[in-house]
Amino acid sequence: MRSLRFRFPALFVSYLFLVVVVVGCGPSDTPLTTTEIILTSEAGARLETVPNVAFVEGAASGGPVLTVWPDSTKQTIHGIGTSFTESSAFVLAHLEPAKRREVMERIYGEDGANVSLTRTHIASCDFSVEGKYAYVDDGDAELASFTLDEDTEGFDPAKYPDVKDPAYDLLPMIQEAQAIKAAQKDKDLRIIASAWTAPPWMKDIEEWFIPGSEENDWQGTGGSLKPEYEATYADYLVKYLDAYQEAGVDLWGLTPVNEPHGNGGNWESMLFTAESQGAFIKNHLGPKLKAGGHDQKKLLIYDQNRDGVDHWADVIFPDPEVAPFVFGMAVHWYASTFKVYEESFDRVNAMYPGFEIIHTEGCIDNLGGPAPGGVMDPEGFQEEPSWFMNDAWWWNPHATDWAYSVTWGGVDAADHPMYTPVHRYARNIIVSLDHWMTGWVDWNIVLDSQGGPNHVSNFCGAPIMIDRETGDIHYTPVYWVLAQLSRTIRPGDKAVWTKLEAPGLDEDALRACATINDDGLVSVQLLNTTGEAISFDLQVGDAHAPVTVPANAVQTVRIAL
Repeated sequence: MRSLRFRFPALFVSYLFLVVVVVGCGPSDTPLTTTEIILTSEAGARLETVPNVAFVEGAASGGPVLTVWPDSTKQTIHGIGTSFTESSAFVLAHLEPAKRREVMERIYGEDGANVSLTRTHIASCDFSVEGKYAYVDDGDAELASFTLDEDTEGFDPAKYPDVKDPAYDLLPMIQEAQAIKAAQKDKDLRIIASAWTAPPWMKDIEEWFIPGSEENDWQGTGGSLKPEYEATYADYLVKYLDAYQEAGVDLWGLTPVNEPHGNGGNWESMLFTAESQGAFIKNHLGPKLKAGGHDQKKLLIYDQNRDGVDHWADVIFPDPEVAPFVFGMAVHWYASTFKVYEESFDRVNAMYPGFEIIHTEGCIDNLGGPAPGGVMDPEGFQEEPSWFMNDAWWWNPHATDWAYSVTWGGVDAADHPMYTPVHRYARNIIVSLDHWMTGWVDWNIVLDSQGGPNHVSNFCGAPIMIDRETGDIHYTPVYWVLAQLSRTIRPGDKAVWTKLEAPGLDEDALRACATINDDGLVSVQLLNTTGEAISFDLQVGDAHAPVTVPANAVQTVRIAL
Protein backbone atom coordinates (compact mmCIF):
# COMPACT_ATOMS: atom_id res chain seq x y z
CA MET A 1 0.00 0.00 0.00
CA ARG A 2 2.91 2.34 0.61
CA SER A 3 3.88 2.17 -3.07
CA LEU A 4 0.36 2.92 -4.24
CA ARG A 5 0.23 6.07 -2.20
CA PHE A 6 2.96 7.58 -4.38
CA ARG A 7 1.12 6.90 -7.60
CA PHE A 8 -2.63 7.30 -7.14
CA PRO A 9 -4.95 10.04 -5.95
CA ALA A 10 -5.42 10.20 -2.19
CA LEU A 11 -9.12 9.27 -2.18
CA PHE A 12 -8.46 6.17 -4.28
CA VAL A 13 -5.62 5.15 -1.97
CA SER A 14 -7.89 5.56 1.07
CA TYR A 15 -10.46 3.29 -0.54
CA LEU A 16 -7.82 0.65 -1.29
CA PHE A 17 -6.57 0.83 2.28
CA LEU A 18 -10.05 0.04 3.59
CA VAL A 19 -10.27 -2.96 1.26
CA VAL A 20 -6.91 -4.25 2.52
CA VAL A 21 -8.02 -3.93 6.14
CA VAL A 22 -11.20 -5.90 5.41
CA VAL A 23 -9.34 -8.82 3.82
CA GLY A 24 -6.82 -8.87 6.67
CA CYS A 25 -3.60 -7.95 4.78
CA GLY A 26 -1.47 -5.09 6.07
CA PRO A 27 1.25 -3.06 4.41
CA SER A 28 3.95 -5.10 6.12
CA ASP A 29 2.97 -8.11 3.97
CA THR A 30 4.64 -6.48 0.96
CA PRO A 31 7.67 -4.63 2.39
CA LEU A 32 9.47 -2.12 0.22
CA THR A 33 12.80 -3.39 -1.13
CA THR A 34 15.37 -2.24 -3.60
CA THR A 35 14.96 -3.89 -6.99
CA GLU A 36 18.50 -3.30 -8.19
CA ILE A 37 21.73 -1.76 -6.91
CA ILE A 38 24.36 -1.02 -9.58
CA LEU A 39 27.98 -0.20 -8.77
CA THR A 40 30.95 1.24 -10.66
CA SER A 41 34.05 1.76 -8.54
CA GLU A 42 37.79 2.24 -8.47
CA ALA A 43 38.03 -1.27 -7.00
CA GLY A 44 37.00 -2.64 -10.38
CA ALA A 45 33.20 -2.85 -10.43
CA ARG A 46 31.72 -1.95 -13.82
CA LEU A 47 27.93 -1.76 -13.81
CA GLU A 48 28.07 -4.57 -11.26
CA THR A 49 24.85 -5.67 -9.56
CA VAL A 50 25.25 -5.90 -5.79
CA PRO A 51 22.85 -7.39 -3.19
CA ASN A 52 19.57 -5.61 -2.57
CA VAL A 53 18.57 -4.21 0.81
CA ALA A 54 15.19 -4.28 2.55
CA PHE A 55 13.33 -1.33 3.99
CA VAL A 56 11.76 -1.19 7.45
CA GLU A 57 8.83 0.93 8.50
CA GLY A 58 9.44 4.18 10.33
CA ALA A 59 11.76 7.14 10.25
CA ALA A 60 15.52 6.82 10.24
CA SER A 61 17.28 8.30 13.24
CA GLY A 62 20.93 9.04 13.88
CA GLY A 63 23.73 9.04 11.38
CA PRO A 64 23.58 10.31 7.79
CA VAL A 65 20.11 10.19 6.20
CA LEU A 66 19.19 10.71 2.58
CA THR A 67 15.48 11.44 2.23
CA VAL A 68 13.77 10.99 -1.13
CA TRP A 69 10.23 12.20 -1.80
CA PRO A 70 9.02 10.28 -4.89
CA ASP A 71 5.65 12.01 -4.91
CA SER A 72 7.27 15.47 -5.13
CA THR A 73 8.50 15.73 -8.70
CA LYS A 74 10.49 18.49 -10.37
CA GLN A 75 11.77 18.85 -13.94
CA THR A 76 11.43 16.28 -16.74
CA ILE A 77 14.74 14.85 -17.96
CA HIS A 78 15.69 14.58 -21.65
CA GLY A 79 18.54 12.15 -21.09
CA ILE A 80 22.26 11.68 -20.47
CA GLY A 81 24.67 11.35 -23.36
CA THR A 82 27.64 12.35 -25.43
CA SER A 83 28.59 13.88 -28.78
CA PHE A 84 29.24 13.07 -32.42
CA THR A 85 32.36 14.79 -33.82
CA GLU A 86 34.40 14.41 -36.97
CA SER A 87 37.36 13.45 -34.77
CA SER A 88 35.34 10.63 -33.20
CA ALA A 89 34.27 9.41 -36.63
CA PHE A 90 37.89 9.53 -37.84
CA VAL A 91 39.14 7.40 -34.93
CA LEU A 92 36.31 4.89 -35.42
CA ALA A 93 37.18 4.72 -39.14
CA HIS A 94 40.48 3.16 -38.07
CA LEU A 95 38.62 0.05 -36.86
CA GLU A 96 37.30 -2.72 -39.06
CA PRO A 97 33.56 -2.08 -39.62
CA ALA A 98 32.51 -5.07 -37.48
CA LYS A 99 34.68 -3.92 -34.57
CA ARG A 100 33.46 -0.36 -34.99
CA ARG A 101 29.89 -1.61 -34.82
CA GLU A 102 30.67 -3.29 -31.50
CA VAL A 103 31.90 0.04 -30.12
CA MET A 104 28.83 1.87 -31.45
CA GLU A 105 26.55 -0.75 -29.87
CA ARG A 106 28.34 -0.17 -26.57
CA ILE A 107 27.47 3.53 -26.87
CA TYR A 108 23.94 3.57 -28.31
CA GLY A 109 22.58 0.04 -27.81
CA GLU A 110 20.17 -0.97 -25.06
CA ASP A 111 22.77 -3.41 -23.73
CA GLY A 112 25.39 -0.66 -23.77
CA ALA A 113 25.21 2.90 -22.49
CA ASN A 114 21.91 3.43 -24.35
CA VAL A 115 22.82 7.09 -24.89
CA SER A 116 19.74 9.22 -25.52
CA LEU A 117 20.77 12.91 -25.59
CA THR A 118 23.60 13.93 -27.92
CA ARG A 119 25.25 16.83 -29.70
CA THR A 120 27.08 17.48 -32.96
CA HIS A 121 28.92 20.40 -34.54
CA ILE A 122 27.75 22.43 -37.54
CA ALA A 123 30.74 22.61 -39.96
CA SER A 124 34.22 22.70 -38.48
CA CYS A 125 35.30 22.90 -34.86
CA ASP A 126 38.54 22.21 -33.00
CA PHE A 127 37.68 18.50 -33.02
CA SER A 128 37.66 18.37 -36.80
CA VAL A 129 40.52 16.46 -38.36
CA GLU A 130 41.79 19.33 -40.52
CA GLY A 131 39.34 22.07 -39.50
CA LYS A 132 38.45 25.31 -41.21
CA TYR A 133 35.59 24.11 -43.39
CA ALA A 134 32.12 25.44 -44.14
CA TYR A 135 29.21 24.12 -46.18
CA VAL A 136 29.26 26.94 -48.75
CA ASP A 137 31.84 28.56 -51.00
CA ASP A 138 33.47 31.86 -50.05
CA GLY A 139 31.25 34.85 -50.74
CA ASP A 140 28.19 32.80 -51.73
CA ALA A 141 25.56 34.99 -50.09
CA GLU A 142 22.78 33.10 -51.89
CA LEU A 143 24.04 29.83 -50.34
CA ALA A 144 23.59 28.15 -53.72
CA SER A 145 26.73 26.05 -53.19
CA PHE A 146 25.52 24.57 -49.90
CA THR A 147 26.59 20.92 -49.51
CA LEU A 148 27.17 18.42 -46.70
CA ASP A 149 30.10 16.85 -48.55
CA GLU A 150 32.51 17.65 -45.71
CA ASP A 151 30.38 15.56 -43.35
CA THR A 152 29.92 12.65 -45.74
CA GLU A 153 32.89 12.22 -48.08
CA GLY A 154 35.04 10.23 -45.65
CA PHE A 155 38.82 10.24 -45.30
CA ASP A 156 41.17 9.98 -48.29
CA PRO A 157 43.16 6.72 -47.98
CA ALA A 158 46.03 8.33 -49.89
CA LYS A 159 46.37 10.84 -47.03
CA TYR A 160 45.25 8.51 -44.22
CA PRO A 161 46.43 5.02 -45.22
CA ASP A 162 45.64 3.46 -41.83
CA VAL A 163 41.91 4.14 -42.14
CA LYS A 164 40.04 0.87 -42.45
CA ASP A 165 36.78 2.40 -43.74
CA PRO A 166 37.50 5.49 -45.88
CA ALA A 167 33.78 6.14 -46.42
CA TYR A 168 33.06 6.63 -42.73
CA ASP A 169 32.51 10.21 -41.54
CA LEU A 170 30.47 12.41 -39.20
CA LEU A 171 27.08 11.95 -40.86
CA PRO A 172 27.57 8.19 -41.40
CA MET A 173 28.42 7.93 -37.70
CA ILE A 174 25.15 9.62 -36.77
CA GLN A 175 23.26 7.41 -39.22
CA GLU A 176 24.87 4.28 -37.76
CA ALA A 177 23.73 5.34 -34.28
CA GLN A 178 20.23 5.89 -35.65
CA ALA A 179 20.24 2.43 -37.20
CA ILE A 180 21.16 0.90 -33.83
CA LYS A 181 18.32 2.77 -32.18
CA ALA A 182 15.84 1.83 -34.92
CA ALA A 183 16.43 -1.88 -34.27
CA GLN A 184 15.56 -1.70 -30.57
CA LYS A 185 12.59 -0.87 -28.39
CA ASP A 186 14.13 2.27 -26.86
CA LYS A 187 14.64 4.53 -29.86
CA ASP A 188 15.40 7.81 -28.09
CA LEU A 189 18.23 9.73 -29.78
CA ARG A 190 17.95 13.48 -29.45
CA ILE A 191 20.66 15.54 -31.17
CA ILE A 192 21.54 19.17 -30.46
CA ALA A 193 23.51 20.92 -33.22
CA SER A 194 25.90 23.80 -32.52
CA ALA A 195 27.93 25.94 -34.92
CA TRP A 196 31.39 27.08 -33.84
CA THR A 197 31.35 29.92 -36.35
CA ALA A 198 29.79 31.33 -39.47
CA PRO A 199 31.91 31.03 -42.64
CA PRO A 200 34.78 33.56 -42.36
CA TRP A 201 33.54 35.86 -45.10
CA MET A 202 30.42 36.57 -43.02
CA LYS A 203 32.53 37.88 -40.12
CA ASP A 204 34.30 41.16 -39.48
CA ILE A 205 37.75 39.50 -39.21
CA GLU A 206 37.21 37.50 -42.44
CA GLU A 207 39.21 34.65 -40.86
CA TRP A 208 38.28 31.49 -38.98
CA PHE A 209 40.06 32.92 -35.94
CA ILE A 210 42.96 35.19 -35.08
CA PRO A 211 45.31 33.69 -32.46
CA GLY A 212 46.66 35.67 -29.52
CA SER A 213 50.26 36.64 -28.98
CA GLU A 214 53.07 34.58 -27.46
CA GLU A 215 52.77 36.75 -24.35
CA ASN A 216 49.03 36.18 -24.04
CA ASP A 217 47.61 33.32 -26.05
CA TRP A 218 44.02 34.13 -24.99
CA GLN A 219 43.85 37.62 -26.47
CA GLY A 220 42.96 36.50 -29.96
CA THR A 221 39.44 36.51 -31.36
CA GLY A 222 36.96 34.66 -33.51
CA GLY A 223 35.34 37.88 -34.70
CA SER A 224 31.66 38.78 -35.01
CA LEU A 225 29.00 38.61 -37.69
CA LYS A 226 28.91 41.51 -40.11
CA PRO A 227 25.47 43.15 -39.81
CA GLU A 228 24.82 42.63 -43.51
CA TYR A 229 25.22 38.85 -43.11
CA GLU A 230 23.07 38.24 -40.04
CA ALA A 231 20.12 37.13 -42.15
CA THR A 232 22.43 35.06 -44.35
CA TYR A 233 23.84 33.23 -41.34
CA ALA A 234 20.32 32.44 -40.13
CA ASP A 235 19.53 31.05 -43.60
CA TYR A 236 22.75 29.01 -43.41
CA LEU A 237 21.62 27.37 -40.16
CA VAL A 238 18.18 26.61 -41.59
CA LYS A 239 19.78 25.08 -44.72
CA TYR A 240 21.85 22.86 -42.45
CA LEU A 241 18.72 21.65 -40.66
CA ASP A 242 17.02 21.03 -44.01
CA ALA A 243 19.99 19.11 -45.40
CA TYR A 244 20.31 16.87 -42.35
CA GLN A 245 16.59 16.23 -42.41
CA GLU A 246 16.86 15.18 -46.06
CA ALA A 247 19.65 12.81 -44.98
CA GLY A 248 17.28 11.22 -42.47
CA VAL A 249 18.50 13.07 -39.37
CA ASP A 250 15.81 15.18 -37.73
CA LEU A 251 17.82 17.25 -35.29
CA TRP A 252 16.19 17.88 -31.91
CA GLY A 253 17.86 21.11 -30.83
CA LEU A 254 20.01 24.02 -31.99
CA THR A 255 22.27 26.67 -30.50
CA PRO A 256 23.08 29.80 -32.58
CA VAL A 257 26.79 29.44 -31.84
CA ASN A 258 29.10 27.53 -29.53
CA GLU A 259 30.79 29.65 -26.86
CA PRO A 260 29.70 33.16 -27.83
CA HIS A 261 32.22 34.69 -25.40
CA GLY A 262 34.92 33.15 -27.58
CA ASN A 263 38.00 31.09 -26.79
CA GLY A 264 40.69 33.71 -27.23
CA GLY A 265 41.15 32.94 -30.90
CA ASN A 266 42.57 29.48 -30.27
CA TRP A 267 40.22 27.73 -32.73
CA GLU A 268 37.00 28.36 -34.69
CA SER A 269 34.67 30.71 -32.84
CA MET A 270 32.36 33.69 -33.22
CA LEU A 271 31.32 36.29 -30.69
CA PHE A 272 27.88 37.30 -29.48
CA THR A 273 26.80 39.22 -26.41
CA ALA A 274 23.55 38.26 -24.73
CA GLU A 275 22.02 41.37 -26.24
CA SER A 276 23.29 40.75 -29.79
CA GLN A 277 22.28 37.08 -29.71
CA GLY A 278 18.83 38.07 -28.52
CA ALA A 279 18.52 40.54 -31.40
CA PHE A 280 19.76 37.90 -33.87
CA ILE A 281 17.12 35.44 -32.68
CA LYS A 282 14.34 38.03 -32.67
CA ASN A 283 15.10 39.56 -36.07
CA HIS A 284 16.42 36.60 -38.03
CA LEU A 285 16.85 33.09 -36.64
CA GLY A 286 13.55 32.73 -34.79
CA PRO A 287 11.33 33.87 -37.67
CA LYS A 288 13.34 31.86 -40.23
CA LEU A 289 13.12 28.66 -38.16
CA LYS A 290 9.36 29.14 -37.99
CA ALA A 291 9.04 29.92 -41.69
CA GLY A 292 11.18 26.89 -42.55
CA GLY A 293 9.07 24.49 -40.51
CA HIS A 294 11.69 24.10 -37.78
CA ASP A 295 9.87 25.93 -35.02
CA GLN A 296 9.62 22.66 -33.04
CA LYS A 297 13.41 22.54 -32.74
CA LYS A 298 14.61 23.30 -29.22
CA LEU A 299 16.45 26.61 -29.60
CA LEU A 300 18.97 27.02 -26.79
CA ILE A 301 20.77 30.29 -26.09
CA TYR A 302 24.28 30.85 -24.75
CA ASP A 303 26.19 27.50 -24.95
CA GLN A 304 29.13 28.43 -22.75
CA ASN A 305 30.34 28.35 -19.16
CA ARG A 306 28.04 28.20 -16.17
CA ASP A 307 29.33 31.41 -14.60
CA GLY A 308 27.42 33.35 -17.28
CA VAL A 309 24.04 31.72 -16.70
CA ASP A 310 22.48 34.52 -14.63
CA HIS A 311 23.36 37.35 -17.00
CA TRP A 312 22.23 35.59 -20.17
CA ALA A 313 18.98 34.48 -18.58
CA ASP A 314 18.23 37.98 -17.29
CA VAL A 315 18.79 39.53 -20.73
CA ILE A 316 16.97 37.04 -22.96
CA PHE A 317 14.30 35.18 -21.00
CA PRO A 318 12.25 38.27 -20.00
CA ASP A 319 12.33 39.76 -23.53
CA PRO A 320 8.80 39.28 -24.94
CA GLU A 321 10.06 39.49 -28.53
CA VAL A 322 12.81 36.87 -28.10
CA ALA A 323 11.45 34.48 -25.48
CA PRO A 324 8.73 32.88 -27.66
CA PHE A 325 11.44 31.43 -29.91
CA VAL A 326 13.61 30.11 -27.07
CA PHE A 327 13.36 26.72 -25.35
CA GLY A 328 16.11 27.28 -22.81
CA MET A 329 19.82 27.62 -22.22
CA ALA A 330 22.86 25.46 -23.02
CA VAL A 331 25.81 25.49 -20.63
CA HIS A 332 29.37 24.08 -20.32
CA TRP A 333 31.45 23.25 -17.24
CA TYR A 334 34.82 24.90 -17.97
CA ALA A 335 34.50 27.79 -15.49
CA SER A 336 35.65 25.47 -12.71
CA THR A 337 36.89 21.92 -12.26
CA PHE A 338 34.67 21.40 -9.20
CA LYS A 339 31.93 24.05 -8.98
CA VAL A 340 28.52 23.14 -10.41
CA TYR A 341 26.89 26.60 -10.04
CA GLU A 342 23.70 25.07 -8.66
CA GLU A 343 22.78 28.35 -6.96
CA SER A 344 22.51 29.98 -10.39
CA PHE A 345 20.33 27.13 -11.67
CA ASP A 346 18.02 27.47 -8.66
CA ARG A 347 17.74 31.21 -9.19
CA VAL A 348 17.11 31.00 -12.94
CA ASN A 349 14.48 28.28 -12.49
CA ALA A 350 12.73 30.31 -9.78
CA MET A 351 12.65 33.45 -11.92
CA TYR A 352 12.08 31.86 -15.34
CA PRO A 353 10.43 28.47 -14.75
CA GLY A 354 9.29 28.12 -18.36
CA PHE A 355 12.86 27.75 -19.66
CA GLU A 356 15.14 24.73 -19.45
CA ILE A 357 18.86 24.35 -18.78
CA ILE A 358 20.83 21.65 -20.61
CA HIS A 359 24.53 20.89 -20.27
CA THR A 360 25.87 20.53 -23.81
CA GLU A 361 29.64 20.13 -23.35
CA GLY A 362 32.21 18.95 -20.82
CA CYS A 363 35.43 16.98 -21.17
CA ILE A 364 38.80 16.32 -19.56
CA ASP A 365 40.88 19.23 -20.85
CA ASN A 366 44.60 19.06 -21.39
CA LEU A 367 44.71 15.41 -20.20
CA GLY A 368 46.59 16.34 -17.05
CA GLY A 369 49.47 18.14 -18.73
CA PRO A 370 52.21 19.71 -16.58
CA ALA A 371 50.95 22.50 -14.35
CA PRO A 372 53.21 25.55 -14.67
CA GLY A 373 54.04 27.72 -11.68
CA GLY A 374 52.06 30.95 -11.58
CA VAL A 375 48.69 29.24 -11.86
CA MET A 376 49.04 26.20 -9.62
CA ASP A 377 51.89 23.77 -9.13
CA PRO A 378 50.74 21.07 -6.69
CA GLU A 379 53.26 18.78 -5.06
CA GLY A 380 53.62 15.27 -6.37
CA PHE A 381 52.35 16.03 -9.85
CA GLN A 382 53.40 13.43 -12.38
CA GLU A 383 55.13 15.05 -15.33
CA GLU A 384 53.90 12.35 -17.74
CA PRO A 385 50.80 10.65 -16.33
CA SER A 386 49.59 7.60 -18.22
CA TRP A 387 45.86 7.92 -18.87
CA PHE A 388 45.59 5.34 -21.65
CA MET A 389 44.69 1.83 -20.45
CA ASN A 390 45.09 3.06 -16.86
CA ASP A 391 41.83 3.19 -14.90
CA ALA A 392 43.57 4.45 -11.77
CA TRP A 393 44.41 7.73 -13.53
CA TRP A 394 40.70 8.45 -14.04
CA TRP A 395 39.74 7.61 -10.44
CA ASN A 396 42.33 9.89 -8.78
CA PRO A 397 43.33 13.59 -8.87
CA HIS A 398 45.68 13.63 -11.86
CA ALA A 399 43.72 15.82 -14.31
CA THR A 400 44.36 19.49 -15.03
CA ASP A 401 42.54 21.75 -17.47
CA TRP A 402 43.07 24.70 -19.79
CA ALA A 403 43.59 27.09 -16.86
CA TYR A 404 47.05 25.62 -16.34
CA SER A 405 48.25 26.42 -19.82
CA VAL A 406 47.01 29.96 -20.42
CA THR A 407 48.38 33.34 -19.51
CA TRP A 408 45.11 35.09 -18.95
CA GLY A 409 44.49 37.51 -16.11
CA GLY A 410 40.87 36.43 -15.63
CA VAL A 411 41.72 32.90 -14.49
CA ASP A 412 41.18 32.27 -10.78
CA ALA A 413 43.50 29.43 -9.82
CA ALA A 414 41.24 28.49 -6.91
CA ASP A 415 38.54 27.43 -9.39
CA HIS A 416 40.89 25.06 -11.20
CA PRO A 417 42.66 22.68 -8.83
CA MET A 418 43.78 19.29 -10.03
CA TYR A 419 40.83 16.93 -10.00
CA THR A 420 39.60 13.36 -10.35
CA PRO A 421 37.94 12.89 -13.76
CA VAL A 422 35.26 10.44 -12.58
CA HIS A 423 34.34 12.72 -9.68
CA ARG A 424 34.03 15.73 -11.95
CA TYR A 425 31.65 13.91 -14.28
CA ALA A 426 29.50 12.24 -11.63
CA ARG A 427 29.37 15.29 -9.34
CA ASN A 428 28.45 17.60 -12.20
CA ILE A 429 25.66 15.36 -13.45
CA ILE A 430 24.21 14.45 -10.05
CA VAL A 431 24.24 17.95 -8.58
CA SER A 432 22.97 19.52 -11.83
CA LEU A 433 19.99 17.17 -12.06
CA ASP A 434 19.23 17.84 -8.40
CA HIS A 435 19.05 21.55 -9.28
CA TRP A 436 16.73 21.73 -12.30
CA MET A 437 18.95 20.74 -15.20
CA THR A 438 16.99 18.72 -17.79
CA GLY A 439 19.80 17.01 -19.72
CA TRP A 440 23.53 16.42 -19.71
CA VAL A 441 25.82 15.86 -22.72
CA ASP A 442 29.51 14.90 -22.75
CA TRP A 443 31.82 16.08 -25.55
CA ASN A 444 33.66 13.65 -27.94
CA ILE A 445 32.57 10.07 -27.22
CA VAL A 446 35.72 8.63 -28.84
CA LEU A 447 39.24 10.02 -29.25
CA ASP A 448 42.62 8.47 -29.98
CA SER A 449 45.25 7.65 -27.36
CA GLN A 450 46.66 11.18 -27.61
CA GLY A 451 43.28 12.83 -27.04
CA GLY A 452 42.72 13.82 -30.66
CA PRO A 453 42.82 14.34 -33.50
CA ASN A 454 42.47 18.07 -32.93
CA HIS A 455 43.69 20.42 -35.64
CA VAL A 456 44.86 23.03 -33.09
CA SER A 457 46.39 20.50 -30.63
CA ASN A 458 43.64 21.01 -28.03
CA PHE A 459 43.93 17.38 -26.89
CA CYS A 460 41.33 16.13 -24.42
CA GLY A 461 40.02 12.99 -22.78
CA ALA A 462 37.02 10.98 -23.95
CA PRO A 463 34.94 8.18 -22.43
CA ILE A 464 36.38 5.78 -25.03
CA MET A 465 39.98 6.12 -26.21
CA ILE A 466 41.41 4.05 -29.06
CA ASP A 467 44.98 3.53 -30.21
CA ARG A 468 44.75 4.15 -33.95
CA GLU A 469 47.86 2.09 -34.68
CA THR A 470 47.06 -1.03 -32.66
CA GLY A 471 43.28 -0.82 -32.50
CA ASP A 472 43.37 -1.20 -28.68
CA ILE A 473 40.19 0.16 -27.13
CA HIS A 474 40.05 1.62 -23.63
CA TYR A 475 36.58 2.01 -22.14
CA THR A 476 37.63 4.48 -19.46
CA PRO A 477 35.92 4.67 -16.04
CA VAL A 478 34.12 7.77 -17.34
CA TYR A 479 32.46 5.56 -19.98
CA TRP A 480 31.19 3.14 -17.32
CA VAL A 481 29.86 5.96 -15.15
CA LEU A 482 28.12 7.64 -18.10
CA ALA A 483 26.68 4.26 -19.11
CA GLN A 484 25.35 3.66 -15.61
CA LEU A 485 23.71 7.07 -15.41
CA SER A 486 22.37 6.97 -18.97
CA ARG A 487 20.82 3.54 -18.50
CA THR A 488 19.09 4.51 -15.26
CA ILE A 489 18.05 8.10 -16.12
CA ARG A 490 15.92 8.00 -19.23
CA PRO A 491 14.06 10.62 -21.30
CA GLY A 492 10.75 11.36 -19.63
CA ASP A 493 11.96 10.59 -16.10
CA LYS A 494 11.31 13.29 -13.52
CA ALA A 495 13.69 14.55 -10.89
CA VAL A 496 12.33 14.31 -7.36
CA TRP A 497 13.13 16.24 -4.22
CA THR A 498 15.91 14.92 -2.01
CA LYS A 499 17.65 16.03 1.17
CA LEU A 500 20.95 14.74 2.54
CA GLU A 501 21.59 15.22 6.26
CA ALA A 502 25.13 14.06 6.98
CA PRO A 503 26.68 15.77 9.99
CA GLY A 504 30.37 15.09 10.17
CA LEU A 505 30.75 14.35 6.47
CA ASP A 506 32.50 16.78 4.15
CA GLU A 507 30.07 18.46 1.73
CA ASP A 508 31.67 16.73 -1.24
CA ALA A 509 32.02 13.30 0.37
CA LEU A 510 28.60 12.03 -0.72
CA ARG A 511 26.53 13.47 -3.58
CA ALA A 512 23.00 12.35 -4.43
CA CYS A 513 20.03 12.93 -6.69
CA ALA A 514 16.94 10.91 -7.58
CA THR A 515 14.50 10.48 -10.47
CA ILE A 516 11.27 8.56 -11.02
CA ASN A 517 9.78 7.14 -14.22
CA ASP A 518 6.16 6.65 -15.24
CA ASP A 519 6.19 3.09 -13.88
CA GLY A 520 7.07 4.29 -10.39
CA LEU A 521 10.69 3.14 -10.55
CA VAL A 522 12.89 5.43 -8.46
CA SER A 523 16.61 5.71 -9.29
CA VAL A 524 18.83 7.20 -6.60
CA GLN A 525 22.27 8.21 -7.91
CA LEU A 526 25.15 8.33 -5.42
CA LEU A 527 28.79 9.45 -5.62
CA ASN A 528 31.30 8.65 -2.87
CA THR A 529 34.41 10.77 -3.48
CA THR A 530 36.31 9.46 -0.45
CA GLY A 531 38.70 6.59 0.14
CA GLU A 532 36.35 4.95 2.67
CA ALA A 533 32.91 3.34 2.38
CA ILE A 534 30.04 5.60 3.46
CA SER A 535 26.93 4.16 5.12
CA PHE A 536 23.66 6.00 5.55
CA ASP A 537 19.92 5.44 5.84
CA LEU A 538 17.85 5.90 2.71
CA GLN A 539 14.42 7.22 3.69
CA VAL A 540 11.69 6.75 1.09
CA GLY A 541 8.22 7.71 2.28
CA ASP A 542 7.57 6.06 5.64
CA ALA A 543 10.31 3.43 5.33
CA HIS A 544 14.08 3.40 5.41
CA ALA A 545 16.91 1.07 4.47
CA PRO A 546 20.64 0.89 5.22
CA VAL A 547 22.78 1.68 2.19
CA THR A 548 26.56 1.54 1.90
CA VAL A 549 28.45 3.15 -0.98
CA PRO A 550 31.95 1.67 -1.38
CA ALA A 551 35.02 3.88 -1.49
CA ASN A 552 35.53 5.96 -4.63
CA ALA A 553 32.40 4.76 -6.36
CA VAL A 554 29.23 5.65 -8.21
CA GLN A 555 26.20 3.64 -7.11
CA THR A 556 22.61 3.54 -8.33
CA VAL A 557 19.87 2.31 -5.99
CA ARG A 558 16.57 1.48 -7.70
CA ILE A 559 13.27 1.04 -5.89
CA ALA A 560 9.94 -0.01 -7.45
CA LEU A 561 7.08 1.73 -5.69
